[in-house]
Amino acid sequence: MIRTFVLLVFLCIVGVFQVESHEVQSVMLGDSVTLDSGVSEVQLKDEIEWRFDNSRIVNAINLGNPKYYDDERFRDRLKLERNGSLTITDTRTTDTGVYKFSTIINNKELLKTFSVTVYAPVPIPVISSVISQCSSSSETSSSPTCVVQCSVMDVFRVNLSWYKGISVLSSISVSDLSISLSLPLEVDYQDNNTYSCVVSNPVSNQSKHVCITDLCRLCTDEVSFCESTEAVIRLAGTALVSLAAAAAFIVLVYDIRSRRTEMERQQTHSAGSDTIKQE
Repeated sequence: MIRTFVLLVFLCIVGVFQVESHEVQSVMLGDSVTLDSGVSEVQLKDEIEWRFDNSRIVNAINLGNPKYYDDERFRDRLKLERNGSLTITDTRTTDTGVYKFSTIINNKELLKTFSVTVYAPVPIPVISSVISQCSSSSETSSSPTCVVQCSVMDVFRVNLSWYKGISVLSSISVSDLSISLSLPLEVDYQDNNTYSCVVSNPVSNQSKHVCITDLCRLCTDEVSFCESTEAVIRLAGTALVSLAAAAAFIVLVYDIRSRRTEMERQQTHSAGSDTIKQE
């Protein structure tokens, strides 16, 4: 306790005080963001410095002629405000990182850290039915079930959820990787409730609603169509076989009649020849 008191007295004498704070900022891709220094008034003699991932990006004395560094990354997109705040325009995903502000005001060193994440707007989710599992019986229910699947492509730091009303039924998240996400949901195919699939990140969200009876009825119709198609094929096959048999029968009858006619003709011709010889 005594050592702490002595240290504070020493810092007061030499005029070194440090005030540090931290903020988290989320911004949509392409928008502007202002990192607030938290200073209401900056003395003209104060020096201001901004760093991004420990690299200096802005430095100014008296705010008269700020110097901007790392032009390739932030070219023409940084602006130092009169109170020392930093505005970044036309944000990009590469602007995600840690920004540090420092200055000295009234013999106090002010340090402020910002964790900034730039998010792309989320896409509209796609909902489809898994046809192979339609009208199958689940282990827990004798009622036919349908599996509907919600998917999003190439997403980064998002949350994908199924809702029934305002109740969350299931959810999945992805953090640092840009990947495709899918979240299945198994329901009774006769369920007449409306379900919602929601994809969200800190700056945007999109939802898609689906009526289970509509989506799964399509699946059921497709199964019925397949069954009816198979029946038609079988019927057509039977008809073709019957037609072939009938054609064969007709050919056989024609052949028998032709042979009989030929035999009768030959017999008639032979009888006529015998009569001529006798005369």
